[in-house]
Amino acid sequence: MAPKTRKYDDAKIRAAVIAQFGHVGRAVGQLEPEQLQRPSGLGDWTVADLAAHIAWIADSLAAGLARPPAAVSELTAVEWPFATASLAGKISEATRETLAGAPLPALYDRAAAALARELAANRGGRVLQLWIGDMTLADFLVTRTVELVVHTDDLNRAAGLDIPIERQALAACTRLLADALALRAPGGSVEVRIPPFAVVQCIEGPRHTRGTPPNVVETDPLTWIRLATGRTSWDAALDGGRVRAGGERADLSALLPLMS
Repeated sequence: MAPKTRKYDDAKIRAAVIAQFGHVGRAVGQLEPEQLQRPSGLGDWTVADLAAHIAWIADSLAAGLARPPAAVSELTAVEWPFATASLAGKISEATRETLAGAPLPALYDRAAAALARELAANRGGRVLQLWIGDMTLADFLVTRTVELVVHTDDLNRAAGLDIPIERQALAACTRLLADALALRAPGGSVEVRIPPFAVVQCIEGPRHTRGTPPNVVETDPLTWIRLATGRTSWDAALDGGRVRAGGERADLSALLPLMS
């Protein structure tokens, strides 16, 4: 049985995206040259490249909203994690073009203004033309919480920062990636708990009906996000005590990462 489609509060998601981008922009504006040249942990990108990519996330969304809309949505938010792998080259090229365009503080100021302007002018049902397939603005904004939360965490670790993560952005990111797991491996034999934001069932097999499920995986939101995006491995999370897994089916290593 397919998982139910989760509903998100569009106003809260919009506010979370704008706020999270603002947190990152303020932190990036304070980075020293030495910090900007550090490796980001993402291929050959430096911290400066990563920061430029985050600016591009907001700028490209605003630019997409300024173009004519598409007719019909082709992709939902929960399908998005599986559609991104083929875009790595195009995204890297766009990031380097963005970084060459202006100093980082100016990039962030411009992107923040454009994002706020275009979001105020467009409703959630607007369909965006995207490289991966056309999506409604409401759905695409949920995917922006994933990008912003994941890359905020990347920046924090690479540059030694402590950029705050908006609770609503963290919740939406966690839930979307949990639902993507249930979509990839439908079933009811394993319960995955990510308190306080998400509980999903996945993997074919005997279905839990009541009482304590025989197969349970539990972790915190940030560890789950790192697992789902390839920032940490299943074995490392288990060995570090950041994941608790009980039951003969409670091994998600073959399903992770969901995106990388």
